[in-house]
Amino acid sequence: MTSSKQVKLKPGDTIGILGGGQLGRMLALAAARLGLRAQVFSPDPDSPAFDVVQHATCAEYADVEALELFASDVDVITYEFENVPAATAMILEARRPVLPDTRVLATTQDRLAEKDFVTKLGIATARYVDVSSAESLTVAVAQIGRPAVLKTRRFGYDGKGQIMVREGDDLDTVWTDLETKSAILEAFVPFEREISVIAARSADGHVVCFDVTENEHRDHILKFSTAPARISAALAEQARGIATTIADALDYVGVLAVELFVVPGTEGPRLLVNEIAPRVHNSGHWTLDGASVSQFEQHIRAIAGWPLASPVRHGEVTMTNLIGDDIDSYGNWLTVPGATVHLYGKGAARPGRKMGHVTEVKSAPKSAK
Repeated sequence: MTSSKQVKLKPGDTIGILGGGQLGRMLALAAARLGLRAQVFSPDPDSPAFDVVQHATCAEYADVEALELFASDVDVITYEFENVPAATAMILEARRPVLPDTRVLATTQDRLAEKDFVTKLGIATARYVDVSSAESLTVAVAQIGRPAVLKTRRFGYDGKGQIMVREGDDLDTVWTDLETKSAILEAFVPFEREISVIAARSADGHVVCFDVTENEHRDHILKFSTAPARISAALAEQARGIATTIADALDYVGVLAVELFVVPGTEGPRLLVNEIAPRVHNSGHWTLDGASVSQFEQHIRAIAGWPLASPVRHGEVTMTNLIGDDIDSYGNWLTVPGATVHLYGKGAARPGRKMGHVTEVKSAPKSAK
């Protein structure tokens, strides 16, 4: 397999993107602005990323012939989602560089492996216990206490694949309802706020972080992101340090997001890592209009072997997700001064489906740290 350190694209080269959702769409648009081509591979014929590229492959991730043809047409491969099947990754990495490296997926696809990885770095997380049966759930609850959150180890996002365990809940029923054979029980964290760090790392180990972002969810789905987060400069520096440590430990190339809880304490607030997302992230969408370089361009620069930018934030920025029927308000948003509307080109709106987002930039410019 070609070493990631040997990747050096030139304008006109082609980036292969696994996944055809809105993240793949915005990655392709960022590549185009830099004179790079993109080809998207997705099993969904209605993938919105297909609309912005000249060449696309619509095939299942298990289609070996389609994967081989896709790999032969591109110079480097990246992905917009972390649940890339292991067999797919193996086929592709044997033919082209895949960035971030597929070894990262083994850590981030499994919540238990991810938590173990973070704690071994000396970084704090919520207390957690591996759970594989109703019986082991009973033991785990005795250790962790209630309330707690039971999560599937794999394939969970936007609140899916998790159940809150409260006083009085029947644990046999909770285990049955989760419909899995492998899970993790996490202590409920009484956090003050949720934040995230979007970090980019190049193959030579250079890490650049955007300003720390504060996030607010509705029904377990991100609704608002604000930059900068309402935290002290010292805590923001600590959050960026955590993201840098994680990126270095993974020998990461590209953009990743680290989600954290700010937890109050008698000696001041402290940080707990919640999750790692090995890709561009919803909470970084504000960078499209709120900074001199977006998270998408940073990712393209990193995997192309190009220098990372030093982002400058244009002001106080708020990103609002348009979820489900929120898309019907796009006309109103188009009239708001300072607002920029991004619509993803998806079909029918459904509850919980991310249809677009809006960024609003206010106040005087400030430099990203």
